[in-house]
Amino acid sequence: MPTTLPDTSLRAPAPKRRGRLPFDAAEARRHLSAADPVLRAHIDRIGDLSLSLKATEGTFAALAESIVYQQLNGKAAATIFGRVRALVPRALEPASLLAISDDDLRAAGLSRNKLASIRDLATRAAAGTIPTFAQLRRMEDDAIVDALTQVRGVGRWTVEMLLIFRLGRPDVLPLADYGVKKGFARVFHRGARKAELPTDAELARRGERWRPFRSAASWYLWRAADA
Repeated sequence: MPTTLPDTSLRAPAPKRRGRLPFDAAEARRHLSAADPVLRAHIDRIGDLSLSLKATEGTFAALAESIVYQQLNGKAAATIFGRVRALVPRALEPASLLAISDDDLRAAGLSRNKLASIRDLATRAAAGTIPTFAQLRRMEDDAIVDALTQVRGVGRWTVEMLLIFRLGRPDVLPLADYGVKKGFARVFHRGARKAELPTDAELARRGERWRPFRSAASWYLWRAADA
């Protein structure tokens, strides 16, 4: 089951600075606290929402990083992604990656499946079928999921992480995320002999209370999972 993307420093030429959230973090905290007394007790222990947007060079670079990080711990993934970045002279763009040989990318540490996924991503991006970040900002969440999950190796969870950590969308609840489910079990099943992970349906039902700030609720649940 997927978990959250590690927060790494991209080896990139002059990446954009981390962005501020496009929604009011204090308002999100107030709403969640008023809507859910059980979650409120956890929020009071954690304090202010400190979610911030990750730096990015664009949709292609963000998805390429996500593909590299899949099913790897943060340190190993950062090493591999750094090697891939070192093969590119400037910005990580579709044309520059397509110019790198399979042997060189495999030597950087990419598995055959990840190599195939990144090749598919680069081919689609070069053909103009992957929306730019400027275009993504004008699109609805579901439309972004539909567009980006056409890429090999990019599933709904990967796009949801992009929605939360790159675009700052306020109302995303990643039902398949292990960290969110683990945090939910710790917050809402406290006192149980064994806090079982919630089903997708249970998590979704409770999440209706958290609209329109389910991304903020997810962040607080991740903090519970980290405890």
